[in-house]
Amino acid sequence: MRLFFIIITLLLSLSSCNSRIPESVGYPYTQQRKMQASQHWDVLAQDLANRINNELIITDNIDKAVFVEETCGSEASPCNYNETSSFNEAFRDLLITDLVGFGIPTKNSKTDDSIEIQYKVQVVRHNADRVRTLQPGLLTTLSAAIVVLRNAPSELILLATGVALDVANSNYTSSNHYEVIITTSMITDGQYLFRASDIYYINDKDFWHYQESMPKTKTIQLSGARQTQ
Repeated sequence: MRLFFIIITLLLSLSSCNSRIPESVGYPYTQQRKMQASQHWDVLAQDLANRINNELIITDNIDKAVFVEETCGSEASPCNYNETSSFNEAFRDLLITDLVGFGIPTKNSKTDDSIEIQYKVQVVRHNADRVRTLQPGLLTTLSAAIVVLRNAPSELILLATGVALDVANSNYTSSNHYEVIITTSMITDGQYLFRASDIYYINDKDFWHYQESMPKTKTIQLSGARQTQ
């Protein structure tokens, strides 16, 4: 008993000497899509074209022409030759195709009366290994479904097990270190008419699809000092 009181006293003294810091907790469970194919780029382009079309209707600009321009670094800096990424080039083509599909007047060059649609891509790398779990309650639900069928025929149990594995597999994706933030803006008369930022996971080995090319540097040959005899 005496030892118990000694331990309690020590713990209280330690807690009184050191201020406590907030405990680290994770965010509530959410989902974020992962882009792994050019078809996924087209899905984003179709969705953006639809949102842009709706905004043009709402703001009574449906008859105004638009011009799509990719930017590098900032919205005020159009991408130079050989500076844009593979995603930038493909996404511009896909977005223009989808805008034309919606019947939106789309120009191939910027004019004073056209609405600018600008987008930029930012690659984000996380060096730390991040924890990823399945959707809360998923394993409990799958386990309960199999337990309920414990007295069922073997064929039915095998079928339920296959369905359970399919559901678990559809909820699994590897946790990589790279993400991309794709920001699209519709600007007219120096003001934002529409703006959207979409965030996706990408495969680590595919980050270069989204990385802007570094400007090429010129190599200068330095000659050595002239030797004297």
